[in-house]
Order: sequence, then C-alpha cells, then structure tokens
Amino acid sequence: MNKRQKATLINIVIVLTLTAIAVVAMVNFKDWVNHTEAMRAMDHLGRVALKYREDHHAVPSESHIDNIRKNLPGQVRLGKLYYRARWIDFDSSEDEILAYTERSYHSFFLGSGAIVLRLDGRVEWMDTKKIRALLAKQQSPSEIELLRK
Repeated sequence: MNKRQKATLINIVIVLTLTAIAVVAMVNFKDWVNHTEAMRAMDHLGRVALKYREDHHAVPSESHIDNIRKNLPGQVRLGKLYYRARWIDFDSSEDEILAYTERSYHSFFLGSGAIVLRLDGRVEWMDTKKIRALLAKQQSPSEIELLRK
C-alpha cells in the first residue's frame, strides 16, 4: 500500500467510527428524552391527583385520570398507564403505588423498568426487579387476576 491508500483507509475508518458513535449517542439521547418527558408527565399527573385528594379526600377515579391524561404535556411517552385507585383505601400508606407505567429502553444509561407515582405524589424510576417485588407486596389477588385478563 502506498501512502495515499493508507491515508484513504485511515480516513474511512475514522469516518465510520465517528458515524457509529454518533448513531449510538442519538439512540441514547432519544431514550433519555422519552424518559424525561414520561417522568414529567407522571409528575404532572401526581400533582393533579394530590390536588384532587386535598379537595375531595379521596383519590381520583380512573375516568377522571383518563380525562386529565389527554392534556398532559408528554403524555404520549407514558405508554400504558396502570392506575391502582380501586385498590387504594384509607389504610393505604403514602408509599403505596397509585400509578405506574412500564418502560423498556435500549440505551446504555436506561434499561427496563417503570415510572412509578406514589400516593404521596412522588415520582420515581424503578428497575424491573424492584417494581415487581414492590407490586407483589401491594397487589391483592383480585388485582393480579384482573391484570392477567
């Protein structure tokens, strides 16, 4: 190989490497944006639920949440929302899960898990194992049966 061929080959390798890095970065950035928007939508939903609880001394009904959800910023990125109001009662602790949505990201920074809204309005990200363990403690047999259908 002469110098010109070596230089061309090196340039091609550099361009391919930079392109691969850019593609991976864009996929990770897209997942990060989707995650952030979903967290923001769940946070807004939590504020609505807390306001409703203060005004009515009960959690909002599922139909009320469905109507509110249509106008949430970033609600498209929430995906399927599991709302647990019918299993919340006066004995429920503030740590009880009010709503959650399972998400699966394919990036280096985010994996599979769920965005969780607690009864006290806190929103957090939980990995799949942790959310499954917590739900196993909080779900009744009738709720589990309903979700299987």
